[in-house]
Amino acid sequence: MNDESSKFVRYVPGPITPEQIERMGKLADLPDSEIDFSDIPELDDAFFENAKQGTMYRLMKRQTTLRLDADILDWFKRHAKNGKGYQTDINKALRAYVVAQERRAARKAG
Repeated sequence: MNDESSKFVRYVPGPITPEQIERMGKLADLPDSEIDFSDIPELDDAFFENAKQGTMYRLMKRQTTLRLDADILDWFKRHAKNGKGYQTDINKALRAYVVAQERRAARKAG
């Protein structure tokens, strides 16, 4: 086991019981005004000074084989720190392209 994966604890819950389903249904039917939040502290500015976005949830990744032009791959490897993280950098570049295309399509549609 490498150091990176040993930092994570995976919790796999068991199946939801009929009692839990009934309780969740009752909670879902409650209006917000009837929910007691008194045991939850308010989040002040100090909390948000140290808050980090995206540390709890990560999108599912899928392993694939992808043929790239050698010069493109070399560029990403050369610009990665110590030659590591180039695949993440490629993923970020592809995501930026997809987001830009989605925005472009939304502007055309609207």
